[in-house]
Amino acid sequence: MSVRPWRDIARRKSRQIRVGKVLVGGDAPISVQTMTNTITADAPATIDQIRRCAEAGADIVRVSCPDVESTAALKAIVRESPVPIVADIHFHYKRAIEAAEAGAACLRINPGNIGDAKRVREVVKAAKDYGCSMRIGVNGGSLERHLLEKYGEPCPDAMVESAMEHARILEDNDFFEFKISVKASDVFLTAAAYQALSEACDYPLHLGVTEAGGRSIGAVKSSIGLGNLLWMGIGDTIRVSLSAEPEEEVKVGYEILKSLNLRHRGVTIISCPSCARQGFNVIDTVSRLEERLAHVSQPITLSVIGCVVNGPGEARETDLGFTGGGAGSGMIYVSGRPSHKMSNADMIDHIVELVEKRAEEIAKAQTEAEAAEAVAPAAE
Repeated sequence: MSVRPWRDIARRKSRQIRVGKVLVGGDAPISVQTMTNTITADAPATIDQIRRCAEAGADIVRVSCPDVESTAALKAIVRESPVPIVADIHFHYKRAIEAAEAGAACLRINPGNIGDAKRVREVVKAAKDYGCSMRIGVNGGSLERHLLEKYGEPCPDAMVESAMEHARILEDNDFFEFKISVKASDVFLTAAAYQALSEACDYPLHLGVTEAGGRSIGAVKSSIGLGNLLWMGIGDTIRVSLSAEPEEEVKVGYEILKSLNLRHRGVTIISCPSCARQGFNVIDTVSRLEERLAHVSQPITLSVIGCVVNGPGEARETDLGFTGGGAGSGMIYVSGRPSHKMSNADMIDHIVELVEKRAEEIAKAQTEAEAAEAVAPAAE
């Protein structure tokens, strides 16, 4: 396939930090995060939810630690989690220290609401001792009183000033392993705050439109807000905040990144909205394919088009495709070329089989490449 420079996004240059095994910032892939909604003290339930999120593609998962029962459960949660855990801390500096001791990879805090300088130093010491990074989390709905009095309302300048005040607290304690977020529920406020912050510092930025709403409305708001920023090269890790199960946040997050050619995971289905020309029920077919292909993590593109107006052209650009024709059958495309006809009745099973076969080939090639790379240094 030809090189397409107009697809490339020049990412903002940022320093790089580590959240457990996940690199954030620099040239690292943009990571996808979510947050559990179980009671953290219920370790088995929380671990189960984290595993489901990881299966959906989450790179990092955050858990709330509002009380000592939560941090007491954190050690087991961290031990069983397949991904790094961020401990969400508000006000209680001892919870931050306990979370670091329990193995949290990152502490989400606002240094300004942890307490006096001595308490901040204790939290920073714990983070250093146990290898934690931090996230400074500024929210438009909980700005400090002196900034609201200064600016009159939440605004980009107030949010950036809050973030930089918190950053200086950590810097003054010789701590630089942190990322920053400046979230708001308003898309315009969020985008403007992140744009200003991206120019004010070189720390990695965690993106999010907070309290975005339910599954459909929140996905739209997040796509507009995060998509706009990511397109400008701003953002190193993201969370889509939905009033929905955390796995749904992960799915939407990946779709945003896939749409911008920033991450590739799972099957991307290109499908038409359907019309009177369709040779099969496109809507039902796509719905069933999405469900049956949800387990595939390898990046594969699949076009499902109801008729021959755009079908062949779309199939030419995808790994696999099906274009509806007449007389109850359509054409299967493989690697952009017409391959064979298939009846509408058998099409779904056949496509699933083709996708799974392609996924196995990709996985095998990746394994062989990794093995060769591991052997190469030894051979030298």
